[in-house]
Amino acid sequence: MHKISINFSQKWLKILKEILISSTSTIVFFFLDFLDVLFCMLFKFMDEFLEGKGSHCYFSIDDNEASEFSSSSLYKRGNLFRRNNVVRRRKMNENVRWSDCSCVNCVSWMRNDGEELKLHVVVKQPERANAQDFKGKKAQNIVFLHGFLSSSSFWRETIFPNLSEDANKKYRLFAVDLLGFGKSPKPNNCLYTIKDHVEMIESSVIHPFELNSIHIVAHSMGCVVALALAAKHSHSVKSITLIAPPYITSTKEDVSLTALNKLAARRLWPPLLFGSSFMSWYEHLGRCICYIICKHHRIWEGILKWLTWNRNLHFMAIDLTRHTHHSAWHTMHNVICGGAKFMDKYLETLRLAKVKINVIQGSRDQVVPVECSNNVKMKVPDAEVKIVDNADHTSIVIGREKDLCDDLEELWGSQYVRNGNSTS
Repeated sequence: MHKISINFSQKWLKILKEILISSTSTIVFFFLDFLDVLFCMLFKFMDEFLEGKGSHCYFSIDDNEASEFSSSSLYKRGNLFRRNNVVRRRKMNENVRWSDCSCVNCVSWMRNDGEELKLHVVVKQPERANAQDFKGKKAQNIVFLHGFLSSSSFWRETIFPNLSEDANKKYRLFAVDLLGFGKSPKPNNCLYTIKDHVEMIESSVIHPFELNSIHIVAHSMGCVVALALAAKHSHSVKSITLIAPPYITSTKEDVSLTALNKLAARRLWPPLLFGSSFMSWYEHLGRCICYIICKHHRIWEGILKWLTWNRNLHFMAIDLTRHTHHSAWHTMHNVICGGAKFMDKYLETLRLAKVKINVIQGSRDQVVPVECSNNVKMKVPDAEVKIVDNADHTSIVIGREKDLCDDLEELWGSQYVRNGNSTS
């Protein structure tokens, strides 16, 4: 009887907790809806005053204006104080905006004026080898794609130093700064669609290095880009490893909005989810945060160095500010949310091409639901899915680098690759 009473009390506490979180979230997000409208007007005024022409938000775009690769989550997000179809959005210019950082590091990609934009790519050659050895040959090439608000440092600082001696002799590694992040270009006249990301990887990595045989490793948001790239080059891809892939399925017509509500639900708890929802739902409040944090990143980095007495900040703290609001906002919606409508097609292409798919995710991931990995298994029964106990969205890589390297090397060196050929 006592045990039943305890279970009953725990059940009601859980219900009361949910009611409290839901009701508080409703009030807070009601206020944020209103606040975002105010900041919309503020930024419109500031843009017109400082740049000569005001800009308008995505609530002013008609459904018919969106391109095939644009996400409906950009202009169908709910806001109690807005209505669609007011004015048309102007095309952004290519110059650095007043609300973006213009320090040497952040605008380094603009130095080669007139030249074709290229992504920043970190290349690690096999020991005692040079680039010419691989031209046009079926070399063991590994392409790494990072997640949201990250850069090539994510792989350079974790996987690269922990590969075995044998792997360092066999594989050529490419860690890419995706378009709009890290040291890569951040043009303001780009919508950062999946197509944009894939084409930049092709022109910066695939074509220049003549990669005709590759393995792909991607984390979080990078998984969406990786699947698009792999599906387009399915004849060249031997395996793809997806770490915490945001693969959302839905029976509803607009899966992009489903992805937005699933990955960035309007809730105060847990805090990580609130942060995601704040930056994903509120275009102008998010721009305000980027103005405070990203534009003045050198000040914040100086404060962190002073507080921690450490001249070398953790790479994740640095990567967090290496983007513009324009690049992050559009990548969030056009890749993570908008990519949801293409994922089934990408996975089906890889299934038919018999590309080896490996999925790894932490059981305590609060950013991407674990069901996303299970969704991949349901779509592609031959995919291998590994759920790591007590690992979250970041610690699935950081903190278990050696284990992950062992898993990757086993996959790359296995006999189970496309057409059953050995990768050795």
